[in-house]
Amino acid sequence: MALNKSELVKLAKTVASANPTSQVAYSFGEEKFSYADLNETLRTELRELAGTYSLYRENKNTIFSIIEETIDDVLPKKVMEQYASFAEIKTYAQGDKPVFTQRITASAKRRAKRFVTKVGLAGIYEVFKLDGKTLEVPTEAFGGAAQIGFEEFLDGRVDFADVLDVIMEGLDEAIYIEIEKALRATVDSLQDTNKASETGFNETAMDNLIAIADSYGKSTIYCTYEFAATMVPAQGWVSDDMRNQKWNNGYLANYKGHNVIVLDQSFVDETNTKKVIDPSYAYIIPVGADKPVKIAFEGNTIVDEYVNKDRSREVQVYKKLGVATLVTNNICVYVNEALTPSI
Repeated sequence: MALNKSELVKLAKTVASANPTSQVAYSFGEEKFSYADLNETLRTELRELAGTYSLYRENKNTIFSIIEETIDDVLPKKVMEQYASFAEIKTYAQGDKPVFTQRITASAKRRAKRFVTKVGLAGIYEVFKLDGKTLEVPTEAFGGAAQIGFEEFLDGRVDFADVLDVIMEGLDEAIYIEIEKALRATVDSLQDTNKASETGFNETAMDNLIAIADSYGKSTIYCTYEFAATMVPAQGWVSDDMRNQKWNNGYLANYKGHNVIVLDQSFVDETNTKKVIDPSYAYIIPVGADKPVKIAFEGNTIVDEYVNKDRSREVQVYKKLGVATLVTNNICVYVNEALTPSI
């Protein structure tokens, strides 16, 4: 029996949210389902709606609506999973001003210099002093697309489960790139004592930055795997446990009592040469401080299609979002110049 639209939307959201590597991606009562089970069910259901061109033409708006609802629900959650520890993420209705209210404590008023970095015209990031207690984050449309060859579509080699996966991954990565660019742009606005740039990992330099950030509250270190792998004691291993942890994980998840949060890394394209996140940067941010990254999602996702001359179809998705960073002098940045950015 075919699922109705609400059931299909729920299934699509579940598949988009599920962990493909988990043995059990979804449980319902006593029944347990793998990611492959869920994904194949979604494929089967979508083929009922678009298994032929005539079916696709008849049900196109329903399919696009399912994609829109899924992205609106799942995308902010996926971003939150990766960046919630230092990013404030909000969703706004279309036309509403994406405004973040800042927590300005008495100590912050005395000690913290507050600057904002956000995208301006032509992609240029502007840095300016923040006045008042609110920050507006302007949004713009970000797009993702997936192409479907008509013959492949009819033959069942490509279906809309694949399309949804490609689009979600593309939008997800676009947001990560904006966060990375905004964070990089904040470095210039930090005072010199809050920055260190070394060719390699210098334990003393890192410890000095941690001491500064810790004066505002216990800090956490955010970096890529490449950077984390370089963070080893200069005078050799302190314990066998540390040595084993480095061997098993590739890095130490704790540096002198400070959590090391490894950010997901990926590549811009299939050549594996251009990295999304610059691995040479590590950000030291006090826990409990006002989260420096602000991410605003505005309005609903829009799905449309473009028919190419060869009759292949591009499913194009647009989502309005904005990214800004709020920098105070409780944030520190370490740059390991030995790590090649390749971005």
